[in-house]
Amino acid sequence: MKSQGVLWVLLGLLLWLEPRTASLPLVMDFIIQALTELEQKILVTQVNGTASAWILSAQDSSLHNPLHRHLLLKTENHKATELGPHPLSPEIQDLISEVAQHDVRDGQEYGVVLAPDGSTVAVQPLLVGLEAGLQGHRVVDLPLNCLATPCDAGDDLPDVGAIWPGLRNASPDASIPDVGATLPNGKTKASTIVERLLAITLAGDLSLPFFHSPQTRSPPGLGTEGCWDQLSAPRVFTLLNPKASRLTMAFLNGALDGALLADHLNQIHKPHPPLSHLLRQYYGAGVAGDPEFRSNFRRRNGASVTSALTLAQQVWGALVLLQKLELGHPQLKNMSQEQLAQVATYASKEFTEAFLGCPPIHPRCRWGAAPYRGRPTPLRLPLGFLYVHHTYVPSLPCTTFALCEADMRSMQRFHQDTRGWNDIGYSFVVGSDGYVYEGRGWHWVGAHTLRHNSRGFGVAFVGNYTGTLPSEAALLTVRDLLPSCGIRAGLLRPDYKLLGHRQLVHSDCPGNALFSLLSTWPHFTATEN
Repeated sequence: MKSQGVLWVLLGLLLWLEPRTASLPLVMDFIIQALTELEQKILVTQVNGTASAWILSAQDSSLHNPLHRHLLLKTENHKATELGPHPLSPEIQDLISEVAQHDVRDGQEYGVVLAPDGSTVAVQPLLVGLEAGLQGHRVVDLPLNCLATPCDAGDDLPDVGAIWPGLRNASPDASIPDVGATLPNGKTKASTIVERLLAITLAGDLSLPFFHSPQTRSPPGLGTEGCWDQLSAPRVFTLLNPKASRLTMAFLNGALDGALLADHLNQIHKPHPPLSHLLRQYYGAGVAGDPEFRSNFRRRNGASVTSALTLAQQVWGALVLLQKLELGHPQLKNMSQEQLAQVATYASKEFTEAFLGCPPIHPRCRWGAAPYRGRPTPLRLPLGFLYVHHTYVPSLPCTTFALCEADMRSMQRFHQDTRGWNDIGYSFVVGSDGYVYEGRGWHWVGAHTLRHNSRGFGVAFVGNYTGTLPSEAALLTVRDLLPSCGIRAGLLRPDYKLLGHRQLVHSDCPGNALFSLLSTWPHFTATEN
């Protein structure tokens, strides 16, 4: 229970302290250091568990989100010893105060930190998700009939069967099957803990942008990325879309990380490990020595336990509860349960397809790209070809963000300074760290396949694949995820053709082993015509 107490203290500090300007870089390592300091100082009673009651009541503070306030605070009282007025070192306390609330304003995002894998993570949804999981079933069951009193263990969601069958017909994409959403007998499968936790962390932010136009495929700024002022000591995060909503990539990363880690805590025996230890593993080499269970693969892990339909049920339940908790909510007050359910369906489908179903792409600024030389030529989209390469040099796969970003800069220097090109030649580069790295991207003509650059995208695996193959995750990205997301966005034709570089240019690229595998993939073609 000590982990739960430490997290509540940190949540209390997040919401009590006035935002200030910290001197430390905004990186995940210092969030972990804050947890470490609290774990060393706090003494929580093992019987009742958490210091949240003392921190939040002593400072007259509460969670600003009605769902969080109701579900996380209306639990049994916990006893904790007083930590004193300064539980954290001054620099760490200033940092925590700066990331107190997640917000988007004037084109910048606040309350986010840079993680070791190169991703940006919103701190508040990460901690809220963890706390919801630590509190167990009374929170993650998302009961709707415990508005006035603390939720009891027996409270359950009401039967949504009367509403849900019609939602498939109401969806504009009803013909697309929701894989894994139903059981063989036709009944909706039971929701996972991850889905219930995501409903708590995402419900309002995920759904509210859709209320203006439920038929819109994607709300403004869904999953918007951004750029740090500097990678060595990040302080300011500027969004690439100045009109972005709060539903940014960093927010989605934080919410999903919190849900996945909370699910892990629910499955292991108590006592729980220190949260600082858990986060250090998750944002490092992998939890409990599992390299697949780390932040690099958050989307793949989330997709394996989540479906659009069952997540939509949970988000719908959270919206109904939010509507009852905040009677005057401007967007919810006149909405019927059927309308709320429809919006939850659209929003959850967008989240599972556009976020969980797409590979994470680090933008150019994340790997420190030099400026394009000259004026780039726009592509005439959608394109009909995907050309696969290997870099050959670097010859080794890059398995960490530090290695991959260095390889990207090295290749760009070679392409610009030695070959005399305007930029790195590839459209995208795929590392073995779970990430895609943006080269010239979806919209600009590359320099990857001579005389064919304007007809297709050039995608390169980092490494020499003459005798070996890329990682399974990297192969899945190029075979399935990247093309399907390009098709969904209208950038790649559904009937696109896939070719190896050697089929169009005198070259051994992409290596004998990789080309042999490519020839077995869907969309592979022996000739371009």
